[in-house]
Amino acid sequence: EMQLVESGGGLVQPGGSLRLSCAGSGFTFSRYNLNWARQAPGKGLEWVSTISGLGTPSYPPAVKGRFTVSRDTDKKMLYLQMNNLKPEDTAVYYCGIGPFNQTTKRGQGTQVTVSS
Repeated sequence: EMQLVESGGGLVQPGGSLRLSCAGSGFTFSRYNLNWARQAPGKGLEWVSTISGLGTPSYPPAVKGRFTVSRDTDKKMLYLQMNNLKPEDTAVYYCGIGPFNQTTKRGQGTQVTVSS
């Protein structure tokens, strides 16, 4: 069974950094696109980043230049390094298997709060 478990969220001041982790099991990392998405209070799910099976990253304009997605296929870990965080980055962050609009499995999420 495919499973994903996120960790690393927390409270950070504006301008700060956090690194989210996502532990995967039950599937081969390199065979799938993996994505990060987020959901802010009262809003829909928003795409944050994708890393392809070949390791190519992609980002929407809202986070490009501030967030970096990476993975360790041997450890089955997905990461999201978030720098220069803004209050509007406050959300529950989820990792998922597949392209964002075709996600087949998501984790339970980890809360990120950016506030002074």
